[in-house]
This record gives sequence, structure tokens and C-alpha cells, in this order.
Amino acid sequence: MSQPTLSIIIPTLNEAEGITQLLRYIAEQVGEGVSYEVLLCDGGSQDDTVRLGRQLRARVVQAERPGRPHQLNLGAAHATGEILYFLHADTLPPPAFGRLICRYYARGYRSGCFRLQFDTRHWILDLSSWASRFNARNFQFGDQSLYIQKTLFQQLGCFNEQLLLMEDVEMVTRIKRRHHRFVLMPQRVVTSARKYLHHGVVRTELTHLAVLMLYLGGLRQTRLVRVYKRLLHSKRR
Repeated sequence: MSQPTLSIIIPTLNEAEGITQLLRYIAEQVGEGVSYEVLLCDGGSQDDTVRLGRQLRARVVQAERPGRPHQLNLGAAHATGEILYFLHADTLPPPAFGRLICRYYARGYRSGCFRLQFDTRHWILDLSSWASRFNARNFQFGDQSLYIQKTLFQQLGCFNEQLLLMEDVEMVTRIKRRHHRFVLMPQRVVTSARKYLHHGVVRTELTHLAVLMLYLGGLRQTRLVRVYKRLLHSKRR
């Protein structure tokens, strides 16, 4: 029995600094015998992201409007694979990730994600990485990447493009609520801590926790964005 094709969908916006490394890593580490394609869903990059992506044989899809949910859905609409794998541009999946995904998929898990690890050591980041081992309904994030059967993704109605934040949490919550075969794989993705280092690790982590709690409490998206920006970008005293 042949393995299903994997469509790796990467939303991008001015990611020229790291996109070459990511695409080369994917080619080297997807796993022997895995059939795959890479789609860059670009949100209007002003740097060399698109050129570099095409140079490394990724399919580039230009989003008509900004917003990560729209970019992800656009990539899914253009994907030809049986399995969709959503991956952030600053995240490296584990070695042989394609084979791992196909292995769990063959066991009946139509969706799943990996555990998390940051590329920088800090006790708060280490704690966040440790917490990613728990398969709780509302605590899987886009940094952990996500695979899902394309037909299931379509049945669920794709990512909610009305959301300005937390589209990843909402999608995984929907999957778990309506489809129990979601696997949290023990291997880890390695994601960049660049945002934490830029804004401060403590400030960024507290902001993320506050926004998550407010989202789960039902705060409107427009207000959620204002809170996020105010907490993350307010001047330190």
C-alpha cells in the first residue's frame, strides 16, 4: 500500500532570512519514500521570500488579503495531497517528520501535532515546552504544527477567517470536539524564540497566557487584538 501525499503548507510574510534553511531542511528531513509538496502561502512579502521559495521549487500562492487563517485556507485549497501539514515559517519539524505523520495516519489518527521545543534556553520557555506534552483540548498551538486529513479539514469548514487571533487553538478544539482521533506525537518541533527575545520572554509569555484566557472567556476578537497589542508593545517603566 502506497503512502499518501503530504502537502506542507507554510504561511509567509517577509521570511527571506530563514525560508531557505527551512525548505532545505524539509527536503532533507521529510523522510525516505515520502511523497510531498510544499506550498508557500504569501501574505504580501516585501523581501525575497517569494523568489527564494520559487528558487527552491516551492509552489507559491499569493493571498488576496492579509490574515493567517486566509493564507492557510488558500494553501489547503491549492493542495493536492491527502494529508495537509500546516507549518510555521520559523519552525523546524523533527527528523523524518513525513514518515512519522504517515505512520500515525495509517493507524487511524486523521489529525495530530508534535510537542514543542524552543531554539533558546530559558526556564519559562522550557516550562512552556514541557507543558506541550499534554493533549488538552484548548492548549495546542500553531507553533506545534498540525497535520489533518484534507477531507476532514473540509468537513470541519477550514480555518475560521473571522478570527484575528487564536485560529490554531480554535481549529484544534473543533477537531477534538467533533473527531476524537487526534494524536499528540512525542517528537518535538523546534521553533524560533525570536518574538520572545524581541519583546522579552516574561512579557511575551504572560501576554500569550492572558490572551488565551480572554479568548476562552469569550472576549470579542477586536478587543482581543487591542489587549494583545497593548500588553506586548506597551513601554516598559
